[in-house]
Amino acid sequence: MSLQALNTGATGMIGQSRNLDVIANNLANVGTDGFKKSRANFEDLLYKKVKVPGAGVVGAPDTPGIGIEYGVGTRVSATQLNFTPGTIRPTGRQLDIAINGPGFLQVDDGQGNFFYTRSGNLTLNSQGQVIMATATRGYVLQPPVIIPQDSLSISITADGQVAVTQPNVNQPQVIGQFNGVRFQNPEGLEQVGQNLFVETGASGVAEPGIFGQQGFGQIQQSFLEASNVEPVEELISLITSQRAYEINSQVIQTANENLRTVGTLRQ
Repeated sequence: MSLQALNTGATGMIGQSRNLDVIANNLANVGTDGFKKSRANFEDLLYKKVKVPGAGVVGAPDTPGIGIEYGVGTRVSATQLNFTPGTIRPTGRQLDIAINGPGFLQVDDGQGNFFYTRSGNLTLNSQGQVIMATATRGYVLQPPVIIPQDSLSISITADGQVAVTQPNVNQPQVIGQFNGVRFQNPEGLEQVGQNLFVETGASGVAEPGIFGQQGFGQIQQSFLEASNVEPVEELISLITSQRAYEINSQVIQTANENLRTVGTLRQ
């Protein structure tokens, strides 16, 4: 049994080590706009059965009731995204937007690959297209919206309609539309970094729509959605994970001492 306990304790340490990775990533992104935190879910492993519950002749008085079985450890079953909204904070910048409610922006890498994001710190490229800029490249908002070079101001309505004011023009001119995208199961999206997600079989296909309609959130111009990471909650999880790691290491130490005791019996 001590040999099994060594392996079981090791699975606990491996699981908590991966849990620590998830918590560390959450804390590292506490200041990342549009970031959605994750949590590690655990599941127990297969059980070794010494005596199957209920085995024996049905109705016999000596039929064992609950049997004898013991588990062999744990593992991380999934890292689950949490799409609770983050705090919406003002920035005063015209091309900053926050999605107040469900929905994503769709962007393109220029090679026909679509990505989805909640990060609304938008800017322009050299052609005047609205893009989401990352450390390595710009992703063009879909459908494309081009801001005229002589625009004096930009206004974005709650439903995503984009208008600009230009010299010698009395009324703002509508030049495009920010459309929303949503998924049946957003927790099934794949994270690829740079505040981007990609569609998977688990998320379902992207469903386009208009912001502020049919369950989509509304656009708030000159605001950004902050990370939904709560540092205090993550620190509590960090302490819990640390204690669980220490306990599992103690299991391994105890099992090792038991084996050492058995080894001395021959002397």
